[in-house]
Amino acid sequence: MHRRLLLCVMTAALAGGAGCAAREPGEPLKPGFNMFSKEQDIQLGRELSRQIPQQYPVVRNEFLQDYVDRIGRRLAQQPGAENYPYTFTVLNQEEINAFALPGGPLYVNKGLIEAADNEAQLAGVLAHEMAHVALRHGTSQASKANLVQLPAALAAGVIDGGVAGQLAQLGIGLGAQSVLLKYSRDAEREADALGARIMASAGYNPIESARFFEKLEAQGGARAPEFLSSHPSPGNRVRLVEAEIRYIPSGRYGYSTGQFQQAKNTARSIQGVQAD
Repeated sequence: MHRRLLLCVMTAALAGGAGCAAREPGEPLKPGFNMFSKEQDIQLGRELSRQIPQQYPVVRNEFLQDYVDRIGRRLAQQPGAENYPYTFTVLNQEEINAFALPGGPLYVNKGLIEAADNEAQLAGVLAHEMAHVALRHGTSQASKANLVQLPAALAAGVIDGGVAGQLAQLGIGLGAQSVLLKYSRDAEREADALGARIMASAGYNPIESARFFEKLEAQGGARAPEFLSSHPSPGNRVRLVEAEIRYIPSGRYGYSTGQFQQAKNTARSIQGVQAD
């Protein structure tokens, strides 16, 4: 990349960080600086998703997988989800956690299903993760962290047909500290806002998402849910979501599949695996 162009890119990336004024409720939500194309997001997610069953046990229960997929597909049809090829998988782990890979693969631990109080809270987690995908937070952060090396790695990935392998050489993978999965507070605010909008249009009360996250935060201490380590609190989530709701077209909330309690009981009945 030409030196002057690189300088412009670096300036734009830095300007998109802490130097920008915080987004106000109701303002448009759109992806930030990113060296990846949308197609590369999807390719990367597909490549990384092949590694998930090798690292995490998958729930082998058709009802539970179908239940989460049913909620996920309803959310994916809403404005703001940006038509990514979303997939939804329940992992057989007790930790309260969920995450999304770039381009659409979403994963939720059975422990999170057990911790939710209602279907709207579970839908809120899925919508929040979907928002990270739609706003391309993972690859945006990877772009800002690897301004110099990334263009060559992406170009090589196109030639070799594999983006994930090229990024692994830069230390970007599925590790616990991966920039693809560890978000900033600004990213969390954006995901809360867009997630609320996706939930609302699907018929779920968006305030339930904020209530669930604040419930997890209230647990605190050394046993704080794993979800909080990669999803830092952006502040008073209930207040932030309430402010966003004022700008969401009014609609009827209260949609439910009617199967939440059965799903929760099913999750409890499955012997989980504790992380090392």
